[in-house]
Amino acid sequence: MDIFTEISLIIVLATAVAGIMHLLRQPIIIGHIITGLLVGPYFLNILKAEEVVNVFSELGIALLLFIVGLGLSPRLIKEVGLISIIAGTGQIIFTTIISFGIGILLGFDYITALYIAIALSFSSTIIVVKLLSDKHDIQKLYGKIALGILLVQDIVAAFILIGLPAFFQGQTILDAAVIILFKGVILTALAILISYFVLPKLSAFFARSQEFLFLFSVSWGLGLATLFHYFNFSIEIGALIAGISLSMSPYHLEISAKLKSLRDFFVVLFFIALGSKIIPGTLSELLIPIIILSSFVIIGKILIVMTFTGLLGYSKKTSFFAGTSLAQVSEFSMILVLLGAKLGLLSDETLSLLTFVGIITIGISTYLIIYAEKIYPYFVKPLSIFERSEIKSEKKKKKKYDIILFGHNRIGIDFIESFNKLNKKFLIVDFDPQMIKELGDKNIDCCYGDADDVELLDELNLAKIKMAVSTIPEFETNALLIEKIRKNNTKAIIIAISHNIKEAERLYKRGASYVILPHFLGGKYTANMITKFKMRRTEFAKEKKKHLNYLKQRKEMGHEHPVHEKYR
Repeated sequence: MDIFTEISLIIVLATAVAGIMHLLRQPIIIGHIITGLLVGPYFLNILKAEEVVNVFSELGIALLLFIVGLGLSPRLIKEVGLISIIAGTGQIIFTTIISFGIGILLGFDYITALYIAIALSFSSTIIVVKLLSDKHDIQKLYGKIALGILLVQDIVAAFILIGLPAFFQGQTILDAAVIILFKGVILTALAILISYFVLPKLSAFFARSQEFLFLFSVSWGLGLATLFHYFNFSIEIGALIAGISLSMSPYHLEISAKLKSLRDFFVVLFFIALGSKIIPGTLSELLIPIIILSSFVIIGKILIVMTFTGLLGYSKKTSFFAGTSLAQVSEFSMILVLLGAKLGLLSDETLSLLTFVGIITIGISTYLIIYAEKIYPYFVKPLSIFERSEIKSEKKKKKKYDIILFGHNRIGIDFIESFNKLNKKFLIVDFDPQMIKELGDKNIDCCYGDADDVELLDELNLAKIKMAVSTIPEFETNALLIEKIRKNNTKAIIIAISHNIKEAERLYKRGASYVILPHFLGGKYTANMITKFKMRRTEFAKEKKKHLNYLKQRKEMGHEHPVHEKYR
């Protein structure tokens, strides 16, 4: 069978399995791993060109991290740098120590136990970034913390990958560390200098042609990833730095949009390759170590991360979400164990053990990340031990407001102007620390937190407000806000935002006074409406009736989702 036919059959099978996963409402990633198991040597035995699939997988990893870098501003280090270094380093140290002890108790020799311990201390950058990107949570505080910790892990991983062979070849670890640090600083500085002084002068030239811009973007991302890989750093680090170096470009959003489809195709092959490495025959022999080590990775990592983030003053919800994001074994762990096997230090049994632990923890953590919002409420009370008392006391400070604005983004400015014209007391709730700082500097009452945090909503005195405005596009968050407000306040005017007519209608049924659809009716119009109607609920009721009729007409015209004129 030629390579083209082989890859085609694998993609067809992956599509079929993904379709089944979609019907069962299961994560698509799990379907891709199952596809890998099916096409592997123990079932259909279709996958022969492993080297080709592995190359495609690396391309997917590089594009994924490059796109993430495009969406990160340089202020990320300033926002979460301290927590990332402390929590990342602390998590690696404590996970390694505890895992080493578990390995010894399970009967492994010291070298094997040490390899297992180090392997378990790292989390999967590609899994976390992919899932958080799909959830649009990369820019949330917990997403930034998780990403920062992953960056720390990747840097430590680079030291280990270079340091171990150097150690066994007689070179001191200190010498290897100095060389790695020097190389890393030089490469990063080079990328930053080019992005600041060279690329801005060429960006207009690149943007003249969409095809040229696409080609330049791919070459820049893969080129830097290759350069870092040549100097023994991970592809992930190189691709991420390549993306960050272009994040200030005026074309970064367009570049990101063009690369996403290419990324998705290659990432699928990464998960298929991962699934193909499963060896079912050794499962029964290693069952007990697999269960114990997998349980520690899933539970232990969450507790360790939550301990550090809690001590540094973050809420238990932020800590829980960051912890669940990191509750899996990294693809680096597989590379580390393979390196140990090549050096003659580890057996094939150890390789199978880590592969099973990796697959199991990746599968379970996928569910944890996707359904974290639904899981969290069941652990709210016991998780209080991870939250400092200062945070709790801040939440107890209640103040009466006439209006609460959830989410301050581009249209938030218009609403603030309207609130000031009404001469009403208002509060802004936002999860972006930088935005909270800016609002505080302007002496605008604000509160840091997620709008879907039930505990936060309970502290906001929603029963006394006259109006609530949400600029957050997620349906579940708006539905929760409406439910919490309507439970004790039937008279408040509630304005939400939606990008989907069906969801807008559902929000109206749940009790929204008005729903903004930016593609059909902008925030500026709604802000002017607030100024015009003031707090008269009857006027909003009339506008609601008009809007529902308008949406009905749009729906009948087939405009269920907004369609740009260019594509009609």
